[in-house]
Amino acid sequence: MGMINGGHLVGKYLKEVEKVDIVFGISGGHLESILDGFTEYKIRTIDVRHEQAAVMMAHAWYVYTGKPGVCFLTAGPGFTNGLTGIANAYLDNAPLVVLCGKHPLKEDLKGALQEMNQMDVVKPITKWAATCYDIKRIPEYLAIAFRQAIEGRPGPVLLELPPDILNIKIDDALAPMPDRPTRKYTVHPDDADLKAAADIINNAKKPLFIGGTGVGFSSCTDCLGQFIDKTGMPFILLNHGRGTLPDNHPLSLWDGGNVGIMVTVAQADMIVVAGIRLNWLLQSGSVIPATTKVVRIDIDPHEIDRNRQADAGLAGDCRSVLGQLDPLLNKKEHGEWVTMLKAASQSMIDGELKIRQTASDPIHPIRLAAQIQKFLGDDALYVVDGGDTSYFGLVGFMSRHKAGVIGSSAGLLGCLGTGIPFAMAAKLARPEMKVMLLNGDGSFGFNAMEFDTMVRHNIPIVCVVNNDCAWGMIKHTQEMSIGTDRLQCSELGTRHYEKMVEGLGGYGEFVVNDADIIPALQRAFESGKPACVNVMTDPTVTSPASVLFYQSLKME
Repeated sequence: MGMINGGHLVGKYLKEVEKVDIVFGISGGHLESILDGFTEYKIRTIDVRHEQAAVMMAHAWYVYTGKPGVCFLTAGPGFTNGLTGIANAYLDNAPLVVLCGKHPLKEDLKGALQEMNQMDVVKPITKWAATCYDIKRIPEYLAIAFRQAIEGRPGPVLLELPPDILNIKIDDALAPMPDRPTRKYTVHPDDADLKAAADIINNAKKPLFIGGTGVGFSSCTDCLGQFIDKTGMPFILLNHGRGTLPDNHPLSLWDGGNVGIMVTVAQADMIVVAGIRLNWLLQSGSVIPATTKVVRIDIDPHEIDRNRQADAGLAGDCRSVLGQLDPLLNKKEHGEWVTMLKAASQSMIDGELKIRQTASDPIHPIRLAAQIQKFLGDDALYVVDGGDTSYFGLVGFMSRHKAGVIGSSAGLLGCLGTGIPFAMAAKLARPEMKVMLLNGDGSFGFNAMEFDTMVRHNIPIVCVVNNDCAWGMIKHTQEMSIGTDRLQCSELGTRHYEKMVEGLGGYGEFVVNDADIIPALQRAFESGKPACVNVMTDPTVTSPASVLFYQSLKME
């Protein structure tokens, strides 16, 4: 036994109890002893250029590893800079642990440097937030934080640690560590609810499965695969659920793209909605006909009848629920139904398919995505960030990996700037894989300085900028609503983002011709550096996502 300070207690708990090997953040005086604790316990620190990126990387760490991410923020502006990332994780149901500095307790209400009431600010966008006032209780508070982050509907938590308890020393026997890491307990639905759901599924003639983030976060690849194989049900996986089963699975409807979803939903007589909210992305459930039977699976019971009452509701983790349903289900096939759906969806994207296959001048963004896909195939991790760009990437990319295609800005917050941090976390989590980021030129600007972080920490991702010289979704929405002659704050002009990346020590190329896309990608990956391929694309192209966005904002 020996003496240990509060910061080292933090490092000891993270390493020895939760087996944390990597954390994300920016240094700050209030956290000095915690940073030294990371050094003492050999925890890798990725120091970023903006706290927002640190929180987003912790968020993405869970997406790619299934383990809660950990980030650290200093007090005051460090805390406020991280708020957007925390809010995004909260709406995305992503568990992460935010370690946050605080002004010294002994100087409370004296006007201390960076003194502010952080708790009242952050509580509405966290599952749990607290301040630890006793050095002996640091392990206890950290255990609570991890437990709160992963239990029930996951989400971010924040723990304030003032320097008064971080910088003093105690006998480490007075702050014992838990014997095991935090574990997650599952909630199970009633037998009657399971039977009711199974009866609806067994009697369906035109079934459909729609899965979302809750599917991806529950690690239910095996259970979902068994469920789909047994029921013969076509499926669509959205958000962080995508990739739980491969996009090219014979019963996947992703070959019809986003448009295919609407066609499919309108014709189904029964839909299993698992781990996804009926929010604006699904038009608050209005896309589902009133006559269609709905089975909801959600870890949050309050979500099951939200916006549309379920005919059967199953409260619990998707993996657990699907496993319990299995023995109650009949073996079925729906070959004709699946064939009809694929044909109907395909006819609606014929135009997009032709664009993918045809060189264009200027480069069409759909063609750009197709060329990237042609070069990398389905054995890569794709991250997409932007408004219109998200649509082009999500419909254009296919991967056989879990979380293989992530629309990082496509969550409820609609948070741009997530792409670069997500891609960095993807490469750190799966260093053996190629990571491709398709970024809009607008969203690129939010965290572009993180290319410095990539260079310093040797995180070689390749970022392709879909450069239409504008905030494309905003520009096209303005054109539809107020006309082309009254555009405001939506045009960016031609900017050489690749030069910025070169200046930070990365690799850059500027592309204007279709024939140069794949050779530029080849050189970018071969460079072994963080790379930016800045591709000029047709500024007149409007995505279906922009049309939907415009319609959602009309006040009529």
